Amino acid sequence: MREENCIFCKIANGEIPSKTLYEDERFRVILDLGPAAKGHSLILPKEHFADLYELPDEWAADAMKLARKMAVQIRGRLGADGLNIIQNNGEVAGQTVFHFHMHLIPRYENDGQKIGWEAGSPSAEELEAVREQILGA
Repeated sequence: MREENCIFCKIANGEIPSKTLYEDERFRVILDLGPAAKGHSLILPKEHFADLYELPDEWAADAMKLARKMAVQIRGRLGADGLNIIQNNGEVAGQTVFHFHMHLIPRYENDGQKIGWEAGSPSAEELEAVREQILGA
């Protein structure tokens, strides 16, 4: 199903032009218009899923397989030194377009990008309490 007012639905289905790198019956991979680095790409499903929570398992598996395929191609063709795969869910996590998508961001030595977080330092007891909460124990 597509959502009429979703810009990523329109791009993924060819209604809005893009710099397409790959396309099949389920996905389109495009160059990001505001790239963090040379070759920054987006994997867009052609069906509308707001986020990872709505994405069916089979689609999630196919998205990750496609991410690997494109990462290998990007690294080989652009000579990237590494690559970040980023997928945000919810506004608080940085999602700005509410159509599931994955960012493939090639990384180059001294590219100036900072993608990361500040590591916490929970105790073993705190980690165990979180583990039990997640597992419902």
